[in-house]
Amino acid sequence: MLENRFTLSFVNPSENALSRRERQVMDILFRLGKATAQEVLDELPDPPSYSAVRALLVTLETKGLVKHAKESRRYVYSPSVPEKRAKRSALRQLLSTFFDGQPEKLVASLLDPNDQQLSREEIERIRSLIDPK
Repeated sequence: MLENRFTLSFVNPSENALSRRERQVMDILFRLGKATAQEVLDELPDPPSYSAVRALLVTLETKGLVKHAKESRRYVYSPSVPEKRAKRSALRQLLSTFFDGQPEKLVASLLDPNDQQLSREEIERIRSLIDPK
């Protein structure tokens, strides 16, 4: 899992961390496949200004996560990394930020009955992933 890397350097994880809005934009682009700034704006909850969406897209492009193509007079944006790789990077970020980079602390947090109320079925699915037999 950790052998796959973004095109970004993760020497300083906070430098490349995605903001909530950036994650929302990436989710929209993964779901739609490609979109204009206006289409992204239309999909965002509690949307910011059109200019703010354009700035987000430029930032994501600078980070190497998004690319654009010109179609007629519009820029159409699409993810430049596979969704699976983006999820892995986000998970590494989560582990680094909240769990000292230790997956077992994340799993323990998920299984803590005071924090999370998992059903028996969810716990069994987790067990089967850990020990598929």
